[in-house]
Amino acid sequence: MAKAGKTGREVSASLGFPLSVSALYFLSALYNPSATVEALLRSLKILANIAPILVVVILLMAFTSYLLSPGRAARYLSGKSGWRGWLLAIIGGIISTGPIYVWYPMLRRLREQGVRPGLLAAFLYNRAVKIPLIPLMMYYFGLPFVLTLTILTILASLLEGVAIELLLGGKG
Repeated sequence: MAKAGKTGREVSASLGFPLSVSALYFLSALYNPSATVEALLRSLKILANIAPILVVVILLMAFTSYLLSPGRAARYLSGKSGWRGWLLAIIGGIISTGPIYVWYPMLRRLREQGVRPGLLAAFLYNRAVKIPLIPLMMYYFGLPFVLTLTILTILASLLEGVAIELLLGGKG
């Protein structure tokens, strides 16, 4: 069921993927019913394995979004924010959702309010860590791989942020 206030185009777009998958399963069932049932059962097994982790991830994202407003972020990221600014930029980038172009106007406003360019770079870099995809990555690649990749992404974001600040010389 669509949320109130959505246009017909937005409802169609949000239903596009599930309807496409359903159509593909239907067509596949016409061609090879036994293979389709096997594929559907495999998909349900994967969903059952990652569902508990997804619930925790969704609750964690909702909680952090509730606690963190753009005004509060600007206060913590302005001026000499120190390690707290870096931590907030990293966490903010990780929990941010939606298409990146939606974030550009807000990031520009934050920059105009004095947020350091290195923190903005770290935020953007950490958008590569997608919390909703972590359970699926763990299922396919294992916990050691996911932890290593996530930690290296965070460290690289810090290096990139520092590099941006050095290159811009505080002019950001």
